[in-house]
Amino acid sequence: MPSKVFINLPVQDLNRSKQFFQDLGFSFNPQFTDDKAGCMVVSDSIFVMLLTEAYFKSFIDTEICDAHRSTEVLIALDAGSADEVKGFISKAKSLGGTLYASAKDHGFMYQHSFADLDGHKWEMAYVDLSQFPQA
Repeated sequence: MPSKVFINLPVQDLNRSKQFFQDLGFSFNPQFTDDKAGCMVVSDSIFVMLLTEAYFKSFIDTEICDAHRSTEVLIALDAGSADEVKGFISKAKSLGGTLYASAKDHGFMYQHSFADLDGHKWEMAYVDLSQFPQA
């Protein structure tokens, strides 16, 4: 079975996108980062490849989705607490990200959402399984 996840996202300005995510606290693996791609490290087994649009197109035979107009993917990440979700979303907004949905508190799960500079949609969620409704 696969042991790593690589999410590939097209970006209009690689340096600007890398700076946005570095400012959010992510690092980049220099081994897989150059002028066409940035390998953002989410965890030991999850990576987001930010690819220039020209480089991204070399992997596909269709058009690139305009993520500002259509949703091609929803990337969800976990957080250690509701406060961590709130802080992360607040920071994303202060760095130029946009909020596309309001925060939702489901009792056992707190989630909030933002779109990055290229319109890709991200969700942060804290799940407290001890509060999960029992059947």
